[in-house]
Amino acid sequence: MAFAPTACIVDPMKGFPDLPPLWLVLFLMINWAVSTAIPGNPSAPVLDYVSWGLIGLGLALIAWSAIWFWRRKTPIEPHHTPKALIVEGPYRVSRNPIYLALVIILAGAVIGRGQPVCLILVPLFWGTLNRRFVLPEEQGLRDAFGAEAEAYLSRTRRWI
Repeated sequence: MAFAPTACIVDPMKGFPDLPPLWLVLFLMINWAVSTAIPGNPSAPVLDYVSWGLIGLGLALIAWSAIWFWRRKTPIEPHHTPKALIVEGPYRVSRNPIYLALVIILAGAVIGRGQPVCLILVPLFWGTLNRRFVLPEEQGLRDAFGAEAEAYLSRTRRWI
């Protein structure tokens, strides 16, 4: 399965570009709606610190990861054919630091809204990213870089 050369894939069933930040927005909206609809959200200052800390960590990780795309002059958008195999920076530890950062941001938002039932959104979002983006991108790396990609995929963890 090769990457499509288009700017982004539009999911005909949904009618919107199939991009990870849009999936994050969807899950953030669900978190907000559920936590608003269910009364009794606990409020604790420590949860605010944890929430904003996770969101800040996620944003910093995205910025650090994006710098490597810029340095290596390869497209950052999913569904594009990669021009370089990035194995430096955060990619030494995780093959998917940007997706990991999006999951961290969602976890921070869920904690900040204080509704425990919304914790289920975190693994659901993780699974969505894994299925829609990570697995196809790994195949795209194999197609583009062959043995070099296989070596990277075998020595570096998918998430953390």
